[in-house]
Amino acid sequence: MSRQGDFLIYCVETYKNAKHLTGKQIAELFTSYDVWEYVYSCFEALHTTGANYIVEDIDFYIEARQPAIARHDS
Repeated sequence: MSRQGDFLIYCVETYKNAKHLTGKQIAELFTSYDVWEYVYSCFEALHTTGANYIVEDIDFYIEARQPAIARHDS
């Protein structure tokens, strides 16, 4: 597997554990917000950061893609 693929798996597992989600929930969430492509395309920058930063960055990425109404309801 490529370095990017290994890193993507690391990000999935890190985010899953931090948010206490199942593999199915992560797959649905990452697919809905195209997180797979984001992490893959930002590999060079993200792989130099720590686990907490990665979780926060994915949260920001997802939040930025949610409809404005959903963001204001939370």
